[in-house]
Amino acid sequence: MKKRLLSAILYFSLLFFNSFAQNRKIDSLLTLIKSDKEDTSKVIHSNDLCWEFRNIGLYDTAIKYGNIALQLSQQLNFKKGLAGSYNNIGIVYHVQGYYPKALDFYLKALKINEEQKDKSGIAKCFSNIGNVYVGQGDYPQALEYYLKSLGMAESLNNKTLITSCLVNIGSVYYYQKDYPKALDNDLRALIIAEELRDETIQSNILNSIGLVYQKQGDYTKAFDYYFRALKMSEGIDNKNNISTVLGNIGTLYTATGKFKNAEQYLKRAIAINDSIGALDYLRQTEEALSQLYDITGQHKLALIHYKKAAALKDTIFSQENKKQLVCKEMNYEFDKKEMAANAEQGKKDAVTAEEKHRQKIITYSVIGGLFLVLLLALFILREYRQKRKANIIIELQKAEVEKQKELVEKKNKDITDSIDYAKTIQEATLPSAELLSKHFPDSFILFKPKDIVSGDFYWFAEKGGKRLIAACDCTGHGVPGALMSMIGNNILNQIVNEKEVTAPNEIINNLHKEIRKTLKQDKQNKMKDGMDAAIITFNNELEIEFAGAQRPIWIIRNQGEPLFIEIKGNKFAVGGLQNETERKFTNHTISLIKGDSVYIFSDGFADQFSENDKKIMTSRFKEILLGFQGKTMQEQGKYLDTFSDNWRGNREQIDDILVIGIRI
Repeated sequence: MKKRLLSAILYFSLLFFNSFAQNRKIDSLLTLIKSDKEDTSKVIHSNDLCWEFRNIGLYDTAIKYGNIALQLSQQLNFKKGLAGSYNNIGIVYHVQGYYPKALDFYLKALKINEEQKDKSGIAKCFSNIGNVYVGQGDYPQALEYYLKSLGMAESLNNKTLITSCLVNIGSVYYYQKDYPKALDNDLRALIIAEELRDETIQSNILNSIGLVYQKQGDYTKAFDYYFRALKMSEGIDNKNNISTVLGNIGTLYTATGKFKNAEQYLKRAIAINDSIGALDYLRQTEEALSQLYDITGQHKLALIHYKKAAALKDTIFSQENKKQLVCKEMNYEFDKKEMAANAEQGKKDAVTAEEKHRQKIITYSVIGGLFLVLLLALFILREYRQKRKANIIIELQKAEVEKQKELVEKKNKDITDSIDYAKTIQEATLPSAELLSKHFPDSFILFKPKDIVSGDFYWFAEKGGKRLIAACDCTGHGVPGALMSMIGNNILNQIVNEKEVTAPNEIINNLHKEIRKTLKQDKQNKMKDGMDAAIITFNNELEIEFAGAQRPIWIIRNQGEPLFIEIKGNKFAVGGLQNETERKFTNHTISLIKGDSVYIFSDGFADQFSENDKKIMTSRFKEILLGFQGKTMQEQGKYLDTFSDNWRGNREQIDDILVIGIRI
């Protein structure tokens, strides 16, 4: 259901049209353009055709009419039409994935809108440019343009555009996994949409908020917003929105193990998609239902619905081909007639132009020859003076550039040196390899910061004959994450060494209160930082206690065929802006068997992407661990390190990695 998620988050970036209505509009525009003169009306109709052909996926035809509008706008010096043409062509290249071309056309449209002081046009260009950077995964650059667009929209008090900007900004934070900020922007957008009384927009934003809560693991709130979106969509009888929300509710029921409810909602979504002819959404819901039946062991039904989804995929491909052939034939007949008319008119114009040309040659030949000599002399003198002046300016600019380059290099070196020193400080706070090896002879720690310093950290203590070890994942990475890790490390030492608390759940309870106290996370302070954590207390060799804040413990028991055991932590983090200052984390007492392998970790390893945008995922992580239980823990750590590097290839590491493995 990934496409459903994208359509909910970027609602204002994607538009869906009824195919029959589109074809009628295209037919009407083609009729109008045949009778249009070479004036602004033809520009407007050509731009409209560019937009309509883009909506049905005929991108080459869309580019053709966009260029017709562009060339005629240039001839007429029609600035508004020119900006619209650049923007439309840019959007076509954008949806095709040609981001450099799209960005070039958006920037040309932006330049014209700025010259014309068209603030609304400028704001839309900023938003489109932001969409390009989202497509390239450059979220900081996208956020910069979305914020520019928002500022312009607010100065115009254009509430519809403000709502669009807030949703786009929320999407950036969603992709960056900063769900609190994504939620904040969606909620602001919802308030404005409610003022506008646009229930279609409201239902989409409610659905988007539900997706954010689902990602945060707050399924109660996710269900609440999904059902609000469903009720509103049903009130306005928006069947596209109804089917989208039904599908999301069905997949969430699958995730929460309520399989009968999941089946009910997915079947309702399928029925609506089938009735309105939404073949791609029908394919997606068939796939979701197939996955549900596979999970519940109903493999025959799973296969039936998998085949339906595959057949729909083939049908969609076939219909797209037919639609393109019909439109190409329609355009061919229109172009053929238009070319014949243009050719006849061209012959008449050529005769008239030839007569005028002969008269001009006779009249201006003598005058032109004399004037050319004088003009050439003046040109040579002017070029000489300009070149001399330009050389002086270039030398001055070159000196200034060199000076600025030296300053930037010095600043970069100072910053890097400071971060390198911070790394030394952070490493000094972490338990040494010798200490951990002494207490856990057959163990490994895979610790790979994304940047020089890390927001992930591991911690060890020994108290009252018990050994304690923790894997923690702080908000953010790099310098901000490292600062949080230092705070967390210090508080853990105080809780265990000074207060003598050794029960994992009580340690996390105390850690939550101290983090909120240290960061002043009350109603007046907007800091949302915190951490996820997994803590183990070894009471003796064969008994441990475990508690987790959004992190699990995995145990693999090697008694013949490896047995995988997972105990999940509580579904809330340490710290943050939630109202409760005190939380009750669950303590688990676990009996072990000699040879058991115990693992705690952050989410960094499973979240790494390959060069072709595939994520390792938790399921693959489990398969890797199950597959090499015959190896020592040290060999396992080296294998995981090599695997993550090979998986990423030339792609940058996107998060800190921390995995701890201990064999009993």
